[in-house]
Amino acid sequence: MILTEFDYVRPVGLEEALALLSGTRGARVLAGGQSLLPGLRAGATTARLLVDVRHLEELRGIESTPDGLRIGALTTLAELAAHPAVRAEAPELAAAARANGDPQVRNLGTAGGNLAADGRATDLPVAAIAADARIELAGPGGRSTLTAEEFAASAVPARALVTALLVPAAGPGAAFEKSADRATRYPVCATAVRITPDGPRIAVTGATARPLRLRGVEDRLRGGPYTTEAVLAAFRSEPRELFVPGRGTSAEYLGHLAGVLAARALQRAEQALA
Repeated sequence: MILTEFDYVRPVGLEEALALLSGTRGARVLAGGQSLLPGLRAGATTARLLVDVRHLEELRGIESTPDGLRIGALTTLAELAAHPAVRAEAPELAAAARANGDPQVRNLGTAGGNLAADGRATDLPVAAIAADARIELAGPGGRSTLTAEEFAASAVPARALVTALLVPAAGPGAAFEKSADRATRYPVCATAVRITPDGPRIAVTGATARPLRLRGVEDRLRGGPYTTEAVLAAFRSEPRELFVPGRGTSAEYLGHLAGVLAARALQRAEQALA
């Protein structure tokens, strides 16, 4: 085991935490620690300072608003999976949280940490994209938001901290499906979908280089039907280079798997709306 040396600080509030992250080269946020601490032990991650934000109540909680849900970044995956409002308004997020790791990971891992981690190795980013969610950030310049799709493409801006996940008011017409690596529980492929009046929103991760919304597939399926045959045909029209082979899989296999999972998810979402 490789041990790395670092300093540790427990700021009294969000502003102090942001000042430490902004003013200290090599500072890292400690929230759930489910990705950070194993990386430090293995030497795959380095840090000169750990800024422990786990006690900051302003980053906790799930709030229902007229515009939708505001999910604090320190909300655990277990809390996210079990919360009645999330299960009713954003079932794809609840299912994605439930699919992460094992009970220990879900009890310690946080929504903000899951969003900020490697998108191919976590489940929440793809569900956030399908839900048309926004990521709220706090940094030296104040608060800002990115769409989940923008966030997945750019990662966390330097010296910024994820503070909340903002999910528009929606309803039950959404679902999440995953094929997981047996050893790591990382997604070989995961899909999240939401059926809207404008057509389906479909996002994929694991099989792609990062979590992606598949607008070409959405256009081909606009108006339905969401039969397995129709969904697979829509996925076959996607460029094969979109799917990134890995862990003994081919692009052709991953494209087919993504289509199968998307078909299951769309059919479940359609049933929920019936």
